[in-house]
Amino acid sequence: MNMLVPLAALLGIELEAITGRVRQAIIAYAIMGLFGLIAFGFLLIAGYLALADWLGAVPAALICAGVAIVLAFATFIVIQVSAARREREQAEKRRAAEASAFVTTATVTALPALWRSSALRNIALPAAAAAATFLFSRRRGKRTDE
Repeated sequence: MNMLVPLAALLGIELEAITGRVRQAIIAYAIMGLFGLIAFGFLLIAGYLALADWLGAVPAALICAGVAIVLAFATFIVIQVSAARREREQAEKRRAAEASAFVTTATVTALPALWRSSALRNIALPAAAAAATFLFSRRRGKRTDE
């Protein structure tokens, strides 16, 4: 952490000004969050009182509790689904990285043997480089909005 201050000064970043702005933003958002929670609490109370006038105190309390349980269950399901999706995406990235590492290792291992062969060195490697250049240039030329 002590190395960041001279580095920030070297880059011309006024660390104190940034810290002050971040502190002000945190305080402002905390105050807004507190008032938002108070407003939400009063909305819940108003909803309960309206239900209590319409249906009675006990049914209104049961309806509020049931809605809270349903919302908690829905939140739990959303969290579980997103966690499973995140794990699946991480597994796919891991598999892709392992496959890439395997191909790289195989290529690096086979390269000295291929380099000893004069026919491969003079013909196949330039052809492979040309093919790779062609493939990479075609991939960059494709549009992503299709």
